[in-house]
Amino acid sequence: MSKIEQFIEALRRDEEYGPNIQHLEVTEATEAKYVAFPDDLHEDLQKALRSKGIEQLYTHQAEAFNYAQAKESFVAVTPTASGKSLCYHLPVLQEILEDPASRALYLFPTKALAQDQLADLHDLIERTEQSILSYTFDGDTPPGLRTKVRKSGHIVLTNPDMLHSGLLPHHTKWVSLFENLKYIVIDELHTYKGVFGSHVAHVLRRLIRIARYYGADPVVICTSATIANPLELAENLTNESMRLIDRSGAPTGRKFFLFYNPPVVHPTFGIRKSAILEVRELAKRLYEEHIQTIIFARSRVRVEMITTYLKQLTAQKLFDSSIMGYRGGYLPSERRKIEKGLRNGTIQTVVSTNALELGIDIGQLDACIMTGYPGNIASALQQAGRAGRRGEDALIILVAQSTPLDQYVIQHPNYLLARRPEEVRIHPDNILILMDHLKCASFELPFTFDEMYGEFDVQHLLEMLAEEGVLIRTGLKWHWMTDQFPARDISLRSASQENVVIIDQSVPTKTRVIGEMDRFSAMTLLHEEAIYLHQGTQFQVEELDWEEKKAYVKEVDVDYFTDANLAVELNRLEEDEEMTYSHGTAYFGDVAVVAMPTIFKKIAFNDKHDNIGSGPINLPEESLHTASTWYSFDTPENWTHDQLSDVLINVSHALQNLIPLLVSCDRSDIHVVPKVKASETETPTIFVYDSYPGGIGLSEAVFKKWPELFNMTADHIENCPCEIGCPSCIGAQDQAHSTYKAQSVALLRSLV
Repeated sequence: MSKIEQFIEALRRDEEYGPNIQHLEVTEATEAKYVAFPDDLHEDLQKALRSKGIEQLYTHQAEAFNYAQAKESFVAVTPTASGKSLCYHLPVLQEILEDPASRALYLFPTKALAQDQLADLHDLIERTEQSILSYTFDGDTPPGLRTKVRKSGHIVLTNPDMLHSGLLPHHTKWVSLFENLKYIVIDELHTYKGVFGSHVAHVLRRLIRIARYYGADPVVICTSATIANPLELAENLTNESMRLIDRSGAPTGRKFFLFYNPPVVHPTFGIRKSAILEVRELAKRLYEEHIQTIIFARSRVRVEMITTYLKQLTAQKLFDSSIMGYRGGYLPSERRKIEKGLRNGTIQTVVSTNALELGIDIGQLDACIMTGYPGNIASALQQAGRAGRRGEDALIILVAQSTPLDQYVIQHPNYLLARRPEEVRIHPDNILILMDHLKCASFELPFTFDEMYGEFDVQHLLEMLAEEGVLIRTGLKWHWMTDQFPARDISLRSASQENVVIIDQSVPTKTRVIGEMDRFSAMTLLHEEAIYLHQGTQFQVEELDWEEKKAYVKEVDVDYFTDANLAVELNRLEEDEEMTYSHGTAYFGDVAVVAMPTIFKKIAFNDKHDNIGSGPINLPEESLHTASTWYSFDTPENWTHDQLSDVLINVSHALQNLIPLLVSCDRSDIHVVPKVKASETETPTIFVYDSYPGGIGLSEAVFKKWPELFNMTADHIENCPCEIGCPSCIGAQDQAHSTYKAQSVALLRSLV
């Protein structure tokens, strides 16, 4: 019996913890599938691989090499720690060894990941004993090094934001890169979703347009964690035809997936014991059994709380660093030290935000604890993939919080274990995003009168830009004619140009811009006294200058978050689709949303989500033109107006929390608004709309899944162990509304 099996058996027998084990799933180990080195693999690369102890390739690595040699673009989708980086390192280095003039561009979603991959790449290059130059190019690259990167970098590692504003607009300085660009590598493909992914899709169209202008026709290589639609996403993101590699040849050990639900401490209101306290006890037991563990928590505060709890285990030992925290805000040197400690085993327990979810090399650990469901299946599988040394047993523990999302997943283990990961959606055809990047592309290179932009026929849009005075028609081309630098004013994180800039004033002598947000979202997320999270760090908004579109924030360390109420008026603009069911009708189309924030609440991080304070928000109303789906139905017999109004609010609370189970999004990416009498139909209606101007496809996905959503939500409310309704299902209730839980279920059942 392995030490993992012994740990689980002891936990099951424990009178306090055993009853909380909701489910245990075991997946069996798989053998590695190898093939010999391809005959045409360069001898220096074979030598480098053998020096790392690699005598053969996994089947997916060889398949990738063969596609690349045939000049076919591809997307490789294999689990964590399956050697995905060799899927692109080998063909890129092969090309450079055969033709030293060749160049490659690597794209990573974060600077930290680019730095980590650079170290891995340098190691492989050194083992070839050849002179191949690779550099990162980002905001931290010293000015003196930038010229060298542009002139002589064989491989340039960067991120989408730097590519968008620091490289493409200045392509004339990068002639040697673009003329000889043989490969574009896009790592962590699954992170490019929603608004960000839609922007990056245009950045890549601009990149390929410029490369072809210089005579290059690069092969595009994408790698991704497991998602439902990798080929579709890769092709939508790049506008290139792709081959799919989705059969991994890497070995895996046995995995024990344990679903743990903290005990109920308040039966009436369904409140459970704090997930943080349960994680602390489970991690303590793993530490005492010398099982190397990674703990994921969803905020910087929770990381620090759990780390502080656990460090008490080593309080008597001087200079003991076997328990460490890891999050954004740490110095790069500190993060590198922690990563090395995990690889060599000197660190036994690490507590991290999702900063370690992506492909940073920390080796493979024995156990992983998730403090709450990460929000989607793909992230859960990424975090779970951090546990499992090849051929050895691994333990993954999901500790549920009291939130509706967590409670649904913990009570339906097959949702996570047997369901495909979510589809990742992007919408490059969002007109606001398209117009922004069309300006950037026009600045970079003039358009001819018959030129397509990616898959888009943009001649009528170019005429509109000419009418605005930013383009001029001369000869046979559209030319940029203002001194404005368009990329500088366009954030890849927002669908609107009307952005609020977020300025960090934590250090008075060193203010810095840390982000941007569209005005509509800023009303509820950047109002004064709001708690704003940026890369796991908490900031409090000290001042919001609405006229100047600036939010001034300072770093804080508090144990609460803020939630704002919006007074919303919805007007239907256009119905594009309609679907009739026996008890209602679903629609999809465009809506105009007029919203005004009213008050905000301070919500404690504990599982009771106690309201610990509130305050007014003094901002003008804001309008949003976006995509929406809505479901209209007849008023149930014998229901009063007030009764229906209250139950619809409760149902909407549950729907808002469970929609992310069906659509890959954050809870704040969509809004659910109930109307007892919608203005056009005079019937009860539930609206779901995208939070972003123009929409990004989320409500369209919901439109196709209303029956599934209603069934799922009814099941969840019905199975919730509370008596009258609680924050885990329909929101907190009092005894006067003790029938609302049953009525919410009855209403949802009647709609299917």
